[in-house]
Amino acid sequence: MNNPWHLYLMAAIYVLAGLIHFIKPKIYLRIMPRYLPSHKLLVALSGIAEIVVGIGLCFEETRTIAIYAIISMLAVFLLVHFYMLSSEKAGAGIPKWLLLLRIPLQFGLMYWAWVYL
Repeated sequence: MNNPWHLYLMAAIYVLAGLIHFIKPKIYLRIMPRYLPSHKLLVALSGIAEIVVGIGLCFEETRTIAIYAIISMLAVFLLVHFYMLSSEKAGAGIPKWLLLLRIPLQFGLMYWAWVYL
């Protein structure tokens, strides 16, 4: 495995983010859009997905699939980011400027994954 260190950094970030879904699920439950069903299940599934793609980045055989999954996952997560902008309650007390900053960050994370294709 002769991959750049920042690929492993990205992998670690996704694995850690996925684990936090199980350690602190209330964080994610608070920001789930009301129009989505089964919040607990969706939080668990998104946590599993983040862990799986993080691990998938570490292996040449699964990297391409993991990258496309990351980009797709981040695109879906934009729903949550836009929902959080819809009202103060939905924003979970996070300042609006920070919520706005998260949207281009999502695209930056998509690009970061894309460069490894």
